[in-house]
Amino acid sequence: MTDVARQWVTRAQPGTLAAVAALVRGAAPHAVLIVGPPAVGKTTLADDLAAGLLCRATDPADRPCRACRGCRLVAAGNHPDLHRLAPEGPGGQVVIGDPSRPAARGVRHLVAELAYLPVEGGHRVAIVEHAERMNEDAQNALLKTLEEPPAAVTLILCADDEDRLLPTVRSRCVRLRVAPLGTRSIEELLGDRGVADPSRAARLARIAAGRPGLALAYARLPEAVTIHDEIARTLLDLLRASRSARLVAGRELIERAAALETALRPAIVPSAPAGRRPRGAARAVEVAPEPEPPLGVGEGDPVAEVQPAGKRAPAERRRAVLLLLEIWRDVALDLAIAGLGGRREVHDPALLDDLVAAAASSPAAQVRGFLARLDRVAELVEGNAGPELALDVLVLAWPRAVRAAA
Repeated sequence: MTDVARQWVTRAQPGTLAAVAALVRGAAPHAVLIVGPPAVGKTTLADDLAAGLLCRATDPADRPCRACRGCRLVAAGNHPDLHRLAPEGPGGQVVIGDPSRPAARGVRHLVAELAYLPVEGGHRVAIVEHAERMNEDAQNALLKTLEEPPAAVTLILCADDEDRLLPTVRSRCVRLRVAPLGTRSIEELLGDRGVADPSRAARLARIAAGRPGLALAYARLPEAVTIHDEIARTLLDLLRASRSARLVAGRELIERAAALETALRPAIVPSAPAGRRPRGAARAVEVAPEPEPPLGVGEGDPVAEVQPAGKRAPAERRRAVLLLLEIWRDVALDLAIAGLGGRREVHDPALLDDLVAAAASSPAAQVRGFLARLDRVAELVEGNAGPELALDVLVLAWPRAVRAAA
């Protein structure tokens, strides 16, 4: 581990940590935008940056020193000059808020707090988690502070999808991107935290797909791993199921995914399957038919049946389905890889035997076609399509196992 990395709690790419160190040692920026996939470590990096800016070490190169009063208060979560704002309520939104109603904390409360002078030292820091969940009114309320920031104030916005932020908000921020970590780095993290033995850490690192927060959540919640495995094996079983059995199982899968999403929520609020960039919530996605192998569910492109609904489904239901689609994409990718003989490259080695057996009876072209459809349906669900209808389409489009010729 480099000298720079020793100062940070965050496990991130060396370039990212070096950029944060440069922000701490130089003139403190008035606004920073930290972007990256869910559970990749954005909030932890924001905490590290806040600790560096509020550290009292004489030499800027030593910040955060982790020993001074400022660092200790940040670590304890009670520094009076560190302010936080996060999504609240059933919809999981960062609201504009009303200072006269302190119970419903929002952007206006944060702006009012930043107008005061620092209590402990010479700086104030504000962290907005899931900033992409601010609606346009909330972002506009924050914009004036970004345009004319108070002296000695740094705003740190953490966002899964920066495209949901107004261009005027993004343009006023220094941008830091947190990329997924390598499998080996996550294994080391789990080992250092003492939450998983080497073999279990290796598997969880691969399931987490480069997201240390998600790997830690799975390591600390064995029941979440159990539900994840149950969902994955059910999806493989559906390859041989009838149409009616698939539709029934689809509803059961939503319930299991909802239980998993609830367990993992502190670490990740899924917005789209791994590897796919989420679309704006209000954007309708047009799906044009494309020449792909038939999937045995009737004529035409089944994805075209998934149209934006007139009313959005509850946020919890939508998040559960998006998490289910993320697991489904991993299973489908592994199925395609196993069909090509890539046993060492599968995403989840615990399913290797089942994947090899299923791949032997699953047409490879249909698996590839299904992956494309799954990604397109995920975009629609992230927009305004009904998640239950989307899942019905996918369970019927999931390739059917074929019997080997005698």
